[in-house]
Formats: sequence, C-alpha cells, structure tokens
Amino acid sequence: MAADSLKNIRFVLCETAHPGNIGAAARALKTMGLGRLHLVAPRHFPDPQAEWLASGATDLLRRARVHASLDDALAGSALTVACTARPREIAAPMVSAREAAARIIEVARSQSTALVFGNETFGLTAVEVGKCQLLATIPANPQYSSLNVAAAVQLFAYELRLAALGAGPPVGKARARASHEELERFYEHLERAMVQHGFLNPQHPKKLMPRLRRLFNRAQLEREEVNILRGIIKALVSPKARRSRKI
Repeated sequence: MAADSLKNIRFVLCETAHPGNIGAAARALKTMGLGRLHLVAPRHFPDPQAEWLASGATDLLRRARVHASLDDALAGSALTVACTARPREIAAPMVSAREAAARIIEVARSQSTALVFGNETFGLTAVEVGKCQLLATIPANPQYSSLNVAAAVQLFAYELRLAALGAGPPVGKARARASHEELERFYEHLERAMVQHGFLNPQHPKKLMPRLRRLFNRAQLEREEVNILRGIIKALVSPKARRSRKI
C-alpha cells in the first residue's frame, strides 16, 4: 500500500546548478522507495558528476525527465507543494515537512502529486511558489536554515516514507482534485474576465492574482468545482449569448 502512494509522488528540481546535487537527490529518493525525478532547465545534465554521486541510483537518474518549464513538470499533478525555507508575503499556506507529507500521501493514494525545490543559490521564485498549492518547510535552526537541496530532498523523502508506512486504510471515496493544468486554465480564464470588465488593470495588477491564487489554493478545489467556477465566469462574461440560447 505504501509503495502505491509513493509511486504517485514526483520530486521536481528547478534550475539546478550543480549536477552533483541531482545525483545525490536521485540516491536520496531511491533509499526511501521513491522513483520519480523531474528536472526543470538544469544547468548541467546529463553529467558524469551526477552519475558519480547517484551511486547505486543511476537507474533512477537515467529515468529522470527534463522539462523546459515548471508547468510542464507539474502537468497532471493534483497537489503541488513548494519546499522552501522562508515564508512568503502572499503565498499558499505553510506547513511543516511532516504535515505536508501526510497531506501528500492522502492525495497520492489516487492521484499524482509533486514537491518542488528551487535553485541552490536563490531558491524558488515568487512565480514558482505561486504555482503551488501548499508551502512546506523543514523546522531547521532559524539562525541557519539553509539546507543543501539534496539534503532537503532526503528529509522530505524520509517524511513521505514514514507517512506512507503509517497511513491507515482510505476512508470513503477519494476526492477528484483538480489537476495543475485545470487550475492554471481557471486562473487564466479568471484573469482575462477581470481585465475585460475593468476589475483588473494589467498595467497595475498589484497583488490581486497572487491573493486569489492563495484563496483558491486554500479551498483545494475539486475538478467539478473548477468546472462550475469557469461556467459562472463564462455566463457572467457573455450574458447575452446565454440568454439567446434560452429563447
């Protein structure tokens, strides 16, 4: 049962600068029974140093998928978690790595999930964080909370395995959560409608869309709920077309 959940979890490394960290991350995943590694625009990959530090996990490293964008790497994920050491002014709710692991395992029983890690130097950008529904942090020493990315991957992988092994049987029918692509299309639809009706000025957007993303991320929308919201937007944007269909 634990293995089934772990198969639905992908680790996404964004713009990794040092190939050794990719190899060490692959090794960290394999030790915990995880096998899905996705790379977004890595600076050096494939690379001999990555294979050297992967040690006995070179099979996982060779299966790693490389993407040009984070959206591609998150495609199909029903829960996306940004792993970060620092809180953000406007972002999804932040929880500990242990709590995040429990939430991920619950969703991973039936749908794909993803954890996102940033570049070694500057971490995750605000845009990358904004594409995730939850923020997770490792409760490290507040005076020195910066972890090597491979070490962070190892800790999250351990917490996920612990959560998977301790998870009880599923209660009731699993929720059909909206996928990353469905949510992104909803946000694009909402933004276009607000611009069209003058509620959002694209020249001075302020922080409206990040705040709305945070609002809907807290709701953990299901696929059917996203379809309802998009239907409402469509009806409000084109009320005349809707009335003419009824006549």
